[in-house]
Amino acid sequence: MAILVCGSLAFDTIMNFEGRFAEQILPSQLHILNVSFLVPGLRREFGGCAGNIAYGLRQLGAQAVPLAAMGTDGQDYLERLQKLGVDTAHVQRVEGSYTAQAMIMTDLDNNQITAFHPGAMSSAHHNPVPSRADISVAIVAPDGREAMLVHARQLHDAGIPFVFDPGQGLPMFNGEELRHFIELASWVTVNDYEAKMLTDRTGLSLESIAEKVRSLVVTLGEQGCEVWAEGQKTLVPGVKATEVLDPTGCGDAFRAALLHGIEQGWPMQRCVEMGNRMGALKIASRGGQNYSL
Repeated sequence: MAILVCGSLAFDTIMNFEGRFAEQILPSQLHILNVSFLVPGLRREFGGCAGNIAYGLRQLGAQAVPLAAMGTDGQDYLERLQKLGVDTAHVQRVEGSYTAQAMIMTDLDNNQITAFHPGAMSSAHHNPVPSRADISVAIVAPDGREAMLVHARQLHDAGIPFVFDPGQGLPMFNGEELRHFIELASWVTVNDYEAKMLTDRTGLSLESIAEKVRSLVVTLGEQGCEVWAEGQKTLVPGVKATEVLDPTGCGDAFRAALLHGIEQGWPMQRCVEMGNRMGALKIASRGGQNYSL
């Protein structure tokens, strides 16, 4: 069976500034800000939630079907996915647009300045959930705002159980919209910061949210995860990474393992244990798609 991954495809341009932003930006002159940073270290990575999750699923031997949009500059990304064995039948090419791009600059104190261009991702809502009998489970991961709303409704109407994991896209939605996502979803996953925002915006407690879905998962970084199910909260311990090189894509590695476990019919606690292991493995490598099992 196949897993449908609704989310973004993006290129990540990662730059290292061998100084400190605080030493270059004068607080008293912010009204006439004009700065330039020399970045000797630069690399370009394949990214985006759909691409990273699909990569993780293939590492686990699962069939991944991304539902995503890319621009006219995305041919090499498409070919990479195909070489990995990813089903790219539902990756839409948007003419006249670039693939989404994140440009991330990090200083010596790990402060970051990021510029993000959504590009083709803004048209992802025109790419509908496919009618396929082999899709057993799906995820609505960070993507264009309209795409997340449309795909959640389409999945529910098609009877396809899905994980709602808004990630960094959560601030785009108001309380009513977030409550609607929860009503449509079968599972909800957020990190601890997002959990606080989710409860604030919806007016629902974590206990109340858990009652509306099969399971609610709250990730706590190295501390592990809370699994809310059947009226109980269980803490699943974290997994210590062998080394910490780059957190980019850790959440997507976790999502991949979670989806694989759900598709296999595992108890949620076992799914989360696998997710913690995948996250620890990913953080020990650079980029979202360079680790291996």
